Amino acid sequence: MKSVHKSLTHLVIFLPIVRIIATGRWIILLIAALVCGSAGYFSKKIEFIPVPPQTGRTLTCQTELQNNLDTFSVYVTDGSIANMALERLCDNKIIKRQFGQVRVIVGQSDYDTFRYINHGVVDLALIKRNVVDAFGADQIYGLTLIASHPNYSAFFISQREKPLLEKEYLLGKRIGLLDYPSSRSGHIVPKTILQNLGLTENNVNIVNFNSHKDLRRALLAGEVDIISSYWAEEDAQILSKNYATPLLKSVSGMQWFLKMQMQNTDLLCAMQSVVKDIADSHARPYYKTLVLVNGCSEDE
Repeated sequence: MKSVHKSLTHLVIFLPIVRIIATGRWIILLIAALVCGSAGYFSKKIEFIPVPPQTGRTLTCQTELQNNLDTFSVYVTDGSIANMALERLCDNKIIKRQFGQVRVIVGQSDYDTFRYINHGVVDLALIKRNVVDAFGADQIYGLTLIASHPNYSAFFISQREKPLLEKEYLLGKRIGLLDYPSSRSGHIVPKTILQNLGLTENNVNIVNFNSHKDLRRALLAGEVDIISSYWAEEDAQILSKNYATPLLKSVSGMQWFLKMQMQNTDLLCAMQSVVKDIADSHARPYYKTLVLVNGCSEDE
């Protein structure tokens, strides 16, 4: 009987200890779970911090009418044209008469195109017709064609052999494409051809560049095996026409559009004079060819 009593006494003492230990273990487990959960949450939070969209850089200048709050905005995707446009617009007598500031945006992405063209922010833009049509910018904001550079033929160009439009040949190749907003149709053509051959980015390496100049530099540097671009006369100095395979005879060229919600004919004539001067002064032969439409003669 004494033994039973002693055992009960031990049990009474032991149970609270077990309860304390169990409670302590649950507390430890709870703390560990909280720590792990917090660590996981913050690691994911750090990993998925949203990256702000890349937006175009902006060039500005003040005119003589600095008390005028109106800004003349321009959208292009070529840095050299942006600098040329800023210089000529800031010195243009019609711009000085009507606006207090000139702002030239150099687009870097589709986000820029959507922001500036779809929302009707700019007054003058060097883009492709399909961009205007896609956003209905001519109907909504009065973007009117004032000058046009020519359409061009698209090629697959290589450095040491003529590219073949065959799946087996193109498998694993590094292909350089032009990919900025105003060149969208030029980007779609080679991608469509690749898709028709049963090729995707899983079995060919697509590398995007912002200009035809960058495409040629990458090809000559061995960064890509093939580029999709036009063929220019000066290319014969660095590449062989024998290694250029035609893709499409006519890719939509670059065009200048002016917002004409008012019949501002002085501005129309001035802008045609500016874009003609840019074309005549540009180093690239493609930009030197320009046809003025919907308006003034060079003397107006």
